[in-house]
Amino acid sequence: MGSEKIDEKTRGVFIIAPTPFTDDGEIDYRSTDALIDFYFECGVAGVTILGVLGEAQKLTPAEARAFLEHVMKRVDGRKPIVVGASNPGTDNLVRFARMAMDLGAAGLMIAPQSGMRADDQIYAYWDEVLSRLGDGAPVCYQDYPQTTNTVTSVAVLHRLIDAFPNLVMLKHEESPGLAKISKLRERSDRGEGRRVSILVGNGGIHLPQELRRGVDGAMTGFAYPEMLVRVCELFFASEVERAEDLYDLYLPILRHEQQLGFGLAIRKEILRRRGIIASAATRHPGPTLAPRDHEELDQLMNRLARKLHAVG
Repeated sequence: MGSEKIDEKTRGVFIIAPTPFTDDGEIDYRSTDALIDFYFECGVAGVTILGVLGEAQKLTPAEARAFLEHVMKRVDGRKPIVVGASNPGTDNLVRFARMAMDLGAAGLMIAPQSGMRADDQIYAYWDEVLSRLGDGAPVCYQDYPQTTNTVTSVAVLHRLIDAFPNLVMLKHEESPGLAKISKLRERSDRGEGRRVSILVGNGGIHLPQELRRGVDGAMTGFAYPEMLVRVCELFFASEVERAEDLYDLYLPILRHEQQLGFGLAIRKEILRRRGIIASAATRHPGPTLAPRDHEELDQLMNRLARKLHAVG
């Protein structure tokens, strides 16, 4: 059973879920259930699975399908689930995307192919993908050039938004990228193009500034999702200073978690320490924490606990 699909008005926090593994590297479905329940208790608007930080690229096709089916059954339509469908082969991408939608996904998160340079090349790729997926499959464009090495210009995004109604959301992760948000919003505010939902990633490292620029929330995987949810709620209620103050309490540990290529190990270890998942294991090749890393995390988590206690 699926929930309602994502669209141009979608807002809030869509938490990026890691894929829990046992110490032996098998998918841990019991921890998956606990993780989903935890996210819902934190008040997220939805969950995104099988992204880069879900280690989707390390799952076999059979594992990816089994994980997707398990999550959809566990959620049972209570919240929208966005499914990462990026794939080097377009046929494989479309096949998996259609399966995800048939199983009740609320939408698809797709990144452009790696290393594309010319605007026309990027547009042609998305023309093929979005046309083949069709209007029944709403798409979130994952704009993350730090990992794809493909920089998508505002002009290309405008062309795609105008041409494809199923492109309903941008996951904005380009950094620096605040000006890009402003250009997208200014155009739609002037009535010169369709407005799409913009959710931001990068662990939430620029979230307050991005919210001030007009984004609709976050799609990221910070291990304290309750903060992301509350900060967005306060911003949307025009309690901006309270939102900033709350965000500041978490900033040191958020910044520490936001280490490209290493942050997943920290994120999983925090979730393990919080009692949500049983193991912080990542699949090889994946990061692991050394003793000094554990000591630093001890310090940061204890510091956060003291600050939260002090403010009640």
